[in-house]
Amino acid sequence: MEDVEDDGAPKAGRTALYAWCFYDWANSAFPAVVTTFVFAAYFTKAVAADPVIGTSQWAYAMSLSALAVAVAGPILGAIADSAGPRKPWVLAFTILCVAATAMLWFTRPEATDVLWALVFAAIANFAFETAVVFYNAMLPTLAPREMIGRWSGWGWGLGYVGGLVCLALALVVLVQPETAPFGLDKDTAEPVRATALLVAGWLAVFSVPFFLFTPDTPGAGLSIAEAVRRGVTTLIGTFRQIREHRQIAVFLVARMIYTDGLNTLFSVGGIYAAVTFGMDFTELLIFGIAMNVTAGIGAFAFGWIDDWIGAKRTILISVSALTVLGAMLLVVETKTLFWVFAMPLGLFFGPAQSASRSLMARMAPPRLTTEMFGLYALSGKATAFVGPAVFGWVTAIAASQRAGLATILVFFVVGMALLLFVRDVRA
Repeated sequence: MEDVEDDGAPKAGRTALYAWCFYDWANSAFPAVVTTFVFAAYFTKAVAADPVIGTSQWAYAMSLSALAVAVAGPILGAIADSAGPRKPWVLAFTILCVAATAMLWFTRPEATDVLWALVFAAIANFAFETAVVFYNAMLPTLAPREMIGRWSGWGWGLGYVGGLVCLALALVVLVQPETAPFGLDKDTAEPVRATALLVAGWLAVFSVPFFLFTPDTPGAGLSIAEAVRRGVTTLIGTFRQIREHRQIAVFLVARMIYTDGLNTLFSVGGIYAAVTFGMDFTELLIFGIAMNVTAGIGAFAFGWIDDWIGAKRTILISVSALTVLGAMLLVVETKTLFWVFAMPLGLFFGPAQSASRSLMARMAPPRLTTEMFGLYALSGKATAFVGPAVFGWVTAIAASQRAGLATILVFFVVGMALLLFVRDVRA
């Protein structure tokens, strides 16, 4: 079948693959520090008019940037497939992410800087997500087909480690010291603002091995205009001939649904722990770090399992385990039991994501790899608002966070049910 053909190209050596994985280490600092823990909290608490308005404004900005990725990803991916190389696209969007992130340094703790912060945070997030489209598309041209699962898992696991290390540096060196380092002024929140510079520098420096040592697909010798014309034509043709790619379409719909559950669980897990089990900020921080550590371990370990039993089975095992553990969290009453069942969640959270990437890498036709990863990005972003919205709506209607959390399990079950109809593509 066309969906599982191999390109027959020579695969890269270990140095090139380690350099490819290291880009995960480099770029994971951005979501860890900017969009999840430090800068997002700084914006909502210190820049916005009040935390409620700030939370809403930040969510809208991230949603709009995700929508831009969903629209642009498939188009740019199709153009890149026509042109050939992917690294120039990764480089361009990495530079844009570095520059936009660095501009966040100028966000003062004043309401007049709200628009500045939102614009550059949205640009940086768009650039981060779009670079990943082209980065992911390089995996099947680099890794031996029988090791795609391992390299995807190792990269994903290394990303968790890199994000945590950068987050730890941001907290220990910049945010938490009583005396601000490097002459930074605490009255204008410069230590917190400097975390944006740390992330920009982290991404710029640690992405260098990827650009130096990871080989790229040869160019097709097309002009930019011709590459755009062919790319758009190919993308239109893909949608018109969707039946030829039915397996990929079913997988992307399944992934869209269970990924909504994954993202919702990740985004509301801390809220659930704080409200239902009374965790304070320190406990929440420890909980977040522990979840990221276990997710990294899971991604590393399940890389071998992915190559052994296949990505589809790895996803089904991971999402099934998340469903069972999530159900247990609905009924436990004590904080101790919450920890007992919450910690293993991370072990399966990472593999569900890394195995999804490896399954897409195996299914995508070589001539359409980047376009397909653009559609892959679309499937992860197009309905990203649905899970949190349903969680919030059910929680409000039932006046119970436990009822809200139960909706996540529905996303898992429906996503797995659809995935059963996807052919098990293996090495």
